[in-house]
Amino acid sequence: MNRREIMKFGAAGTAIAILAGGKVLASSKSIKVAFMIGPNANVIDTAGPWEVFQDYAPSTAGSLGMPASPFEIYTVGPSHDPVTMTGGLVVVPHYSHADAPQPNVIIVPAMRPTESGDRWLKQASAKADITASICTGAFHLARAGLFDGLAATTHHEFYDSFSRQFPNVDLRKGRRFVDSGKIMSAGGLTSGIDLALHVVARYFNESEAAGLAAWLEHDSEGWRTGIRA
Repeated sequence: MNRREIMKFGAAGTAIAILAGGKVLASSKSIKVAFMIGPNANVIDTAGPWEVFQDYAPSTAGSLGMPASPFEIYTVGPSHDPVTMTGGLVVVPHYSHADAPQPNVIIVPAMRPTESGDRWLKQASAKADITASICTGAFHLARAGLFDGLAATTHHEFYDSFSRQFPNVDLRKGRRFVDSGKIMSAGGLTSGIDLALHVVARYFNESEAAGLAAWLEHDSEGWRTGIRA
C-alpha cells in the first residue's frame, strides 16, 4: 500500500480549501509555497515544513480537479548562488529575490537578515494568503511590520530580545504556533512541522492534516493546539 492509498483510508472529507473568513482557495491550481532562505538558515525550520508540504496528497486526488500534489514548493534566496545553512548544508535556491514568482504561502525560518530579503518579504507577503515565521524568523516578519498589532511567538530563548525590539507585537509565550489570520508564527525547530500541518488543515481540513501527520509518524498534537489570535 503506497502513501496515497494510506491517505485515502486515513483521511476523510473534501479537498475544498477554506481560510479564515470563508474564502475558498484550493482548486485545480497549485498552491505555491516559497521557503525564504539565506545565510545560516536553520535546517529543521526549513526541512520540517518542507516535508509536510511535499508529502501531502489530498484524499480526493483525482476528483474535483485536484492535483495529486497541490503544493508547489520552492526556495527563494538572495541570489542564485549557493546558500550555506546550519551545519554546513549547502542549498542552491530555485529563485532569487529578484525573480521569484508570487507565492501563496511564505515560510521564513531562522537565518541572518539581508536587505533584499527584508524587501522581498514585505512585498511578497502583501499578496500572499499566509506568511509564516519559524523560530527567530519572527524577527524578519516583525522588522517588516507584519506583526504590528498582532499576536506572535518565537523561540523561548529569544522572548526577551523580541519583546524589547518589537513592543507593538503581542508576544505569546509557550505556544507551538500562533495563527493571526494571514500572518502566522511558530516557536521554532520542530514546532514548524505543527505550523505546516495547521496550514494544510486551513487549506483543506483537519482530517486531511491528521492523515498526513500519521503518515509522517508525527505524534505531536501541537498542530491542533496552537492558538488563533
